[in-house]
Amino acid sequence: MTATAHDHRRMSAGWGLAVLAAINLFNYLDRYVVPALFESLKGSSLHLSDANLGALMSGFLIVYTLSAPLFGALGDRRGRPRLIAAGVALWSLATALSGLAGSFLTLLGARASVGVGEAAYGTIAPSLLSDYYPAARRGRVMAIFFCAIPVGSALGYVIGGLIDARFGWRPAFFVAGAPGILLAATCLRLKDPPRGSQDAPPRGSAGAAPDGTAAGGTGARYTRLAGNAPYVLTVLGYAAYTFAVGGLAAWMPSFLERVRGMPRAQATVSFGEIVVITGFLGTFVGGWIGDFWARFTSSAFLWLCALSTLLAVPFVWIALTTPSPGLYLGSMVAAQFLLFLSTGPVNAAIVNLVSPLERATAVALSVFSIHMLGDAISPYLIGAISDASSLAMAVRIVPAAVLASGAIWVFAARSQTALERRGASAAGAFDRA
Repeated sequence: MTATAHDHRRMSAGWGLAVLAAINLFNYLDRYVVPALFESLKGSSLHLSDANLGALMSGFLIVYTLSAPLFGALGDRRGRPRLIAAGVALWSLATALSGLAGSFLTLLGARASVGVGEAAYGTIAPSLLSDYYPAARRGRVMAIFFCAIPVGSALGYVIGGLIDARFGWRPAFFVAGAPGILLAATCLRLKDPPRGSQDAPPRGSAGAAPDGTAAGGTGARYTRLAGNAPYVLTVLGYAAYTFAVGGLAAWMPSFLERVRGMPRAQATVSFGEIVVITGFLGTFVGGWIGDFWARFTSSAFLWLCALSTLLAVPFVWIALTTPSPGLYLGSMVAAQFLLFLSTGPVNAAIVNLVSPLERATAVALSVFSIHMLGDAISPYLIGAISDASSLAMAVRIVPAAVLASGAIWVFAARSQTALERRGASAAGAFDRA
């Protein structure tokens, strides 16, 4: 490859990362503008219960989850930038329409429609990034990409809370949905490199067909993934993690207002500030540590996820139970930082544990599993428990999920190490023969 061609590819990859990260930011701004509006929606003419409020998050995530496998299969076969662009345009329109809802069911329907659009983006973007950058840089690349999560989430809380306080909840949806149309048009100009172009040639490897695509149909790809023990354990740990993080993200502004007595705008803005600072730092630090550690062991990403999540458990518990404002603040900052350390590494682990030809499918199955078993359940479950007892009691299920996540990731890391040792032993025996 000439120097000019190499520079052009680097610029193309950098532009692709920038556009996809910007879309991810607005993805999460759109998603978390809703919790910022919970208390206003509860007191509005829609007359929503806590279970209804939780269902707005769960309904969106259920549709998102059910749509993910379809887009994963399409992402391994069709043009990825066009699929992403269509998804971004759809979710932006559905978000804007949420501001016109006249009942709980119409609002739920609009939020559920957002899930279809976001599924196209969420399942395909990591696959596209893995073909822009080599494996040695993926921890950092995924960290940059997923840094948009805390920034976008924080902007959702802050912008939603401020617009709600001044203009009401309906304009907040209009503002959140508008930028997506421009981003969708920009996405159409992204390059779609050959699948596996940054990895070892897949021809002749397991899962490869003669034409360079994944062997077999969609069912065969999912069967191979289900037999990949490190991948399955990684996704199950990610599901428990997502249950915890999704529950916190949905209910912390309301928790701060009802249980801690903060004014509404302060509750959304203060939690947004914690999320953006700890999320930005935690995600970047996690990506860089993961890439450094991976020089010594390929299971580094999973060990980092396991250890940081287990360290977060006591801080999550203290933040949700202490009556001290100072202790709450310190514990929540520590907990969020430790949780965000896993963001880049777990997604890098997922794409590294599978064939380059099946990454969109693998991400789709991951998305389906982590949301269906995770944050599609926790917002509604916390809301239902709150209706039956109190929000202060309901959020205490979160630390248990964090503990489960860390424990499962320990098993995933050990499984990956054991599998690679068996593979190395088999290769050595073959060479000796």
